[in-house]
Amino acid sequence: MLSVELHAHSALSYDGRDPVDALLERARDASLDALAVTDHDEIDASLEAVEKAPEYGLIGIPGMEVTSAAGHVLALGVTEAVPKGLSFQETLDRIHDVGGIAVVPHPFQESRSGVIDNISRAELARADAIEVYNSRLLTGRSNRQARRFAREHGIPMTAGSDAHIAEMVGRAVTNVETDERTVEAILQAIVEGRTSIEGRRTPWWISFRQAAGGAKRRIRNRLSGLF
Repeated sequence: MLSVELHAHSALSYDGRDPVDALLERARDASLDALAVTDHDEIDASLEAVEKAPEYGLIGIPGMEVTSAAGHVLALGVTEAVPKGLSFQETLDRIHDVGGIAVVPHPFQESRSGVIDNISRAELARADAIEVYNSRLLTGRSNRQARRFAREHGIPMTAGSDAHIAEMVGRAVTNVETDERTVEAILQAIVEGRTSIEGRRTPWWISFRQAAGGAKRRIRNRLSGLF
């Protein structure tokens, strides 16, 4: 089994804080085997993490969190950016076209761009996998809904810390059943449903701090664009 973090953000995300090296260092210290940096609509930091990961004894999984017209979709295994604003199905198709898999994070939480209120359940079932444990959900209800949906429809399940600061990397991990330490083997195992989930909820005050910090960075970035 490989212990994998599939959902983490660097400073390249509008709401992230830390550089790639800090995320990799934390992943190593948390005894993970692999890390996917999945910035919002950006891929450069993820590619940097892939290049540097072996220095930390890790497998770097390229990816990004794409903002589709319906909400967020994790594109894992892609090495080129998937454009934002496409429909949910077009986003899935584009991810597949460039060799990736599509995992839907926090699908039942509308306040964080979950897709469920904008697509049918039949459409959601077309994803390669669903994130059924997100450590930043405060009540756990949305996680339970996602897990129940995945089980009812036979969809592979993943977990993700949704870390926006380095110390939260590894709060929720996907254990992947494979003997091969490669990106391809990890993604294939996910698609085939050879996963198990571990997770601890991010403390509410840290989630609040992450959200507040992201809001400040968004305002700062918008103001800088005006001058």
